[in-house]
Amino acid sequence: MRQINRNPTPGARLMLILLPFVLVIAAWLIGSAIRLEANPQDKLLPGLGQMIDAVHRMAFVADKRSGDYLFWTDTLVSLARLLVGLSIAALLGLCFGIASGVFPMLRAPLSTFMTVISMVPPLAILPVLFIVFGLDELSKVMLIVIGVTPMLARDLEQRAREIPVEILIKAQTLGASSWTLVLRVVLPQLLSRLLVSLRLMLGAAWLFLISAEAISATAGLGYRIFLVRRYMAMDVILPYVVWITLLAWLMDLGLRYLNRKWFPWSTGAQS
Repeated sequence: MRQINRNPTPGARLMLILLPFVLVIAAWLIGSAIRLEANPQDKLLPGLGQMIDAVHRMAFVADKRSGDYLFWTDTLVSLARLLVGLSIAALLGLCFGIASGVFPMLRAPLSTFMTVISMVPPLAILPVLFIVFGLDELSKVMLIVIGVTPMLARDLEQRAREIPVEILIKAQTLGASSWTLVLRVVLPQLLSRLLVSLRLMLGAAWLFLISAEAISATAGLGYRIFLVRRYMAMDVILPYVVWITLLAWLMDLGLRYLNRKWFPWSTGAQS
């Protein structure tokens, strides 16, 4: 049998899913044990006990100066910034995607403009955002919006243009106006694709957030990572990185669940 036709059994599939994670964890444990045996004060590869102590200190012991539980405060602050930025980007991307994908008169000015804007590296204009919007929350949210919106809009425009022309013609034949066609035909198709696009953009959105927090913030996951890096506190940095990864994965699962629940007919809901 050709390898392309072989499919793992459910048990084998679970083992294959876990295998890379097991190998990474095993490599880290072995490397940590070797380095700590040679130098108990080594900070590059902290042991499991050191990281558990650090998580306990950050998450379950109140900070002496502020009285906050820093781990949870950082998490809530970062999630608030991320969700606000993604919500605004999703709304703008949907509006621009529909306008450019459905209306030829709007496609002419918007399509090329969005393509050019999407090529601008968002991190390159971060200093501009700080100058224009200040160092508070707005600049961090705007970085996510500017970084994510053009890509969402381009993807949704392409999906709108892939809708068969026959469907649009039939809707117009039955008396649908332009806005009725958008609401009853185009929008249901694009909402499913929007959830898929948001899943694909989660990594970029987290990157923009962490970068903004690292440069100018007083709380947040990215702020904490770059604050403790000066002390080489890998026992704090690594758990924070794992926590960010877990949050992004849970958000991905949530978006996939919503897609399957709201749009079970969509091919994107199966991915």
